[in-house]
Amino acid sequence: MNLKLAAEIIFWMSVAAILYTYGGYPLLLAIVSRFRSRVVHRAAFEPRVSIIITAYNEERDLGAKLENTLALDYPRELSEVIVASDCSTDATDAIAASFADAGVKLVRQTRRMGKTSAQNLAVEHAHGEIILFSDATSLYQPDVLRVLLPNFADETVGCVGGRLIYIDPSSSRVGRGASSYWSYETFLKRHESNVCSLIGVSGCLYAVRRSAYVPLEAEACSDFIIATRMVEQDLRAVYEPNAVCTEETNRQAGKELKMRVRVIAQTLNDLWRHRGMMNPRRSGFYAVELFSHKVMRYFVPLFLFALFVASGALSARSIFYLGIFAAQLAGYSTAALAALLERVGVHNRMLALPQYFVLSNLASLIAFYQFIRGERYAHWEPQREDSSPTVASREVHGERRAA
Repeated sequence: MNLKLAAEIIFWMSVAAILYTYGGYPLLLAIVSRFRSRVVHRAAFEPRVSIIITAYNEERDLGAKLENTLALDYPRELSEVIVASDCSTDATDAIAASFADAGVKLVRQTRRMGKTSAQNLAVEHAHGEIILFSDATSLYQPDVLRVLLPNFADETVGCVGGRLIYIDPSSSRVGRGASSYWSYETFLKRHESNVCSLIGVSGCLYAVRRSAYVPLEAEACSDFIIATRMVEQDLRAVYEPNAVCTEETNRQAGKELKMRVRVIAQTLNDLWRHRGMMNPRRSGFYAVELFSHKVMRYFVPLFLFALFVASGALSARSIFYLGIFAAQLAGYSTAALAALLERVGVHNRMLALPQYFVLSNLASLIAFYQFIRGERYAHWEPQREDSSPTVASREVHGERRAA
């Protein structure tokens, strides 16, 4: 085999892999969903619910979050609110304790072990038939429980994920890119739920049957692996788009990159730990979902590198390959330009998608390197934007503590 033929094979295999990952798999989901959709048998269901808010140094947002949670449209006698503190060092614990008269419980880890361990500990103290997991920075619509819970009337449902809507008051490029990416992910979630099961949920809004919850590994990405844990028990995780919460996006590329590296590294370890679930003979179409949505997605940087090298090697002999090589150079240069402009505060809407595409694939590459090295994440470092505390947080921190 000569070098030209080898380069062409690598080029077209890389193109095929990228096209399948971003276009072929969504098309496959849409087709299968059209002809083999699994119905969720919803019905009136009003169980006791435990709402767990996991927090590490969330004094800026926790007060507003608790006010939002206590205002949900659901009988107070059928709900409890637990703040799981991962050894917070700011006023997080004091703010949670100031809501004790409203029935809020504070559970604090004896040593810092990460978000997933904090969730495990809170579940041990929970009394609800359904456990709802949330973050301190996400705000729920009042009817969120009313639309989530009827899904659990179907005994095959072990987990229900809601819809996260990102908001970006500053209209930053990173925020716009994250919102566009999340719209694409939402499409996949809807069809994966219809066909088989979600492979992951939004960590700020998902509910689990208490009877189906099993303690998760400290370094696990809980909002990813929880779906696999359900499928392992012959249950499914489903998507409820009418259960809505909002959260601000990261506006800085550096913070978004750190967050995505951590999540992807945790997910890669979870995939390896539960690699048997990628066997179709064991988990059916769920194996196709895991492989296509996660494994192929995280390998895209390798496909892109192979595409770049192969097209570069072929560019001297073909106008077609030269055009493809030049287009890649232009795309990466645009992303680099966007990063430079961000540092001086210049915003351009057209640069959002190229920048986020490169950022997300760079995160996959870094995370894959960490996975190969055996690095693990357990400690939780929320990537928050710098801003003053919310009005609700200031009021709670001041007035309620003094009461």
